[in-house]
Amino acid sequence: MPLKGKWARGIEPRMFVWVIKDRLAASERPGGYARNHRKVRRMEEIIWLREHGFTRIVSLLDSPHNLHAYEEMEMAHTQVGLGRGGPELAQRLPEVFGTLAGLLDDPDERVLVHLEEFGDRLCGVLAGYLLYAGLVETGPLAISIVEQLTTRQMGPPGREIVTVTLEEKVRRAPD
Repeated sequence: MPLKGKWARGIEPRMFVWVIKDRLAASERPGGYARNHRKVRRMEEIIWLREHGFTRIVSLLDSPHNLHAYEEMEMAHTQVGLGRGGPELAQRLPEVFGTLAGLLDDPDERVLVHLEEFGDRLCGVLAGYLLYAGLVETGPLAISIVEQLTTRQMGPPGREIVTVTLEEKVRRAPD
């Protein structure tokens, strides 16, 4: 049975925020996380993303959660696992940032990136990407921008990602 009325347009994902207006947004995993995850909500949020012109979802989860739903709903997706942190973080960040940059090089791409929940780690990835892409020059500025966009203070897990981005000089090569 096709959805009717406002439900046909879906619902905005929770914690949705634009990082780069009309190009890169972030949210918690469509459908919610852990025990809060609901299949119907996931479907409604994917519909909302499609209806609002998103061309791709980038999952930073290490697990394949939601990938089958993206396929069923014919939503293009990419999975680039962020890992748990520690030493592997420095190995994973170049791939995460490179994937986002590669997608955003196409002016027709409109990307949503997510982790399980919208927390410090996702905020750290967003701030790290701003540094990687050369959109900001310093860690404190990247953190401040993401804190303002998300209206939440970034804790130690997010700041670790920013620190690793800076210390490992994870930067996009100039064109």
